[in-house]
Amino acid sequence: MSIVLQCENLTKTFDSGPAPVEVLKNINFSVEQKSRVAIVGASGSGKSTLMHLLGGLDVPNSGTVTVCGQDMSALSDAARGNLRNQSLGFIYQFHHLLPEFTALENVAMPLLVRKGSITTAEAEAKAMLAKVGLSGRILHKPTELSGGERQRVAIARALVTHPKVILADEPTGNLDSKNATQVQDEMLALNEELDTAIVIVTHDSKIAESMEITYTLADGILIKS
Repeated sequence: MSIVLQCENLTKTFDSGPAPVEVLKNINFSVEQKSRVAIVGASGSGKSTLMHLLGGLDVPNSGTVTVCGQDMSALSDAARGNLRNQSLGFIYQFHHLLPEFTALENVAMPLLVRKGSITTAEAEAKAMLAKVGLSGRILHKPTELSGGERQRVAIARALVTHPKVILADEPTGNLDSKNATQVQDEMLALNEELDTAIVIVTHDSKIAESMEITYTLADGILIKS
């Protein structure tokens, strides 16, 4: 299978405080198409920092992140944004849905950013919401949905563009065990159906065990478990 995400010799240092703190040290790993990768580690170990670098939301001090053959750091801000929209999907612990819009409008948004037609975007959003079991909730706003439903809308939004890679940062961390299991099952089913790779940061051992590859991040070093 082809490699859809790769980081080489990645380092990140923060200069806050009396002395610089090297959060990530010479990180190297790659993600193949359709693969499932978990990253585990203690709170404060740098997992979210790594995810921000992988998604082009932050830049490393050294090293490269390559998405679908393109070096993120070599791109302009606009080109990096286009690459994120075309090739990456993001799921967070908190859904980050826009409260003034319906589930349908939230899911259609990434397609509308591409300047596609509203009719096509809404049709694809409806289809993706159906895949996560929310056909009957498409006109509800986030405040009218349960926590589990909001996170499933967030999954639909991340996947509506058919990205090559989903970056998920503690996607079940704010859910009870029943909803966490449902969200996990839906992510794995869509991984199979859409051939989308998943890179997931998680404290949930059950989710980590369902992945094909697990890495542990400790003291700034990423080790394959």
